[in-house]
Amino acid sequence: MNILVTGAKGFVGRNLVHALKNIRDGKDRTHPELSIEKIYEYDIDSPDSLLDEACGDADFVFNLAGVNRPQSNEEFFVGNRDFASRLIDALKKHENTCPVMLSSSVQATLIGRYDSDYGRSKKAGEELFFEYGGESGARVLVYRFPNLFGKWCRPNYNSAIATFCNNIANDSPITVSDPNIELTLVYIDDLVDEMLLALSGGEHRCDFDGTDAVLSDTGRYCTVPVTHRVTLGRIVELLYKFNAQPKTLVMPSIPQGSFEWKLYTTYLSYLPKEKVAIPLKKNEDARGSFTELMRTESCGQFSVNVSKPGIMKGEHWHNSKWEFFIVVSGHALIEQRKIDTDEVLSFEVSGDKPEAIHILPGYTHNILNLSDTEELVTIMWANEPFNPNKPDTFFEIVE
Repeated sequence: MNILVTGAKGFVGRNLVHALKNIRDGKDRTHPELSIEKIYEYDIDSPDSLLDEACGDADFVFNLAGVNRPQSNEEFFVGNRDFASRLIDALKKHENTCPVMLSSSVQATLIGRYDSDYGRSKKAGEELFFEYGGESGARVLVYRFPNLFGKWCRPNYNSAIATFCNNIANDSPITVSDPNIELTLVYIDDLVDEMLLALSGGEHRCDFDGTDAVLSDTGRYCTVPVTHRVTLGRIVELLYKFNAQPKTLVMPSIPQGSFEWKLYTTYLSYLPKEKVAIPLKKNEDARGSFTELMRTESCGQFSVNVSKPGIMKGEHWHNSKWEFFIVVSGHALIEQRKIDTDEVLSFEVSGDKPEAIHILPGYTHNILNLSDTEELVTIMWANEPFNPNKPDTFFEIVE
């Protein structure tokens, strides 16, 4: 399969092209139904000859080219409608009736209620493609995208999330006119997943109820089925939490696949170099050191403990807190004794054969560095962050 991507250097185009290359080069094996040979990357600075060659050779066309922030309103029609016409003419010239996808906008649904040159230019491009499909029999896929976000999106251009992520990551001010404004959002990886489905004929069809896409097998338009409705206030609240994480060490709750998960991934892509490395507080004494790595809102606390040769640490117990000890370097003895009994559970562990040892509630416990020369390094996880006002930690020797 040969694929033409117009607007290949733009936000969507760049993400899509890299996804296609990963499949072509065998780096992504999750789409065995797709066999990709050539990828034509066309953008505004590409020669006309590339577009002509690609239109004669392509088995699928993604038309992502467009204008969002022109110098004059007339440029909307040049970049959106006129280029669509030029692309169609090139396909007609080569009598190539391969499937064609058009990147449009929900702004096109507002014509007649809230007119804009951008929306009208997108609507004009849509009609050209539908007319072409009717004449040629080519499969036409018109996607009306809402607000998009994700890595590589240009800040201070046409994406509020890109601007907020960039500015907050770089400690620059932001302006929110109304925090209650709700956005309908599509994440770039969800969009790319839909584009890959479209390649194999599995696109999601829809009709529109206002600006809302309603899935329909016979719909005229296409849509990305995974969307998120979020207020500007919630977006900004989350981004400031993410920005504070290196200081608080608290990672907010980020369920897999949630909007929060996608927003955090996007935020990280805007971090400047000086924020990529996070300094941590190392608490040291004669026995070794203890460094807290991270706290979470729902999954406890992570830390690393270093014990000098021959040193024993611990000798305490908890009512409700439970932990995992994982020795990653060195040789240790971990002991646990149930309170009010003499039975001791002993575990000799080594970084050469890592094991996760449960530290049980109601058991006093310790960890001894068995080496006379090497430091012991242990990763520790507790189900809750340490609370100095309610430490739930009581001294008692194991034996």
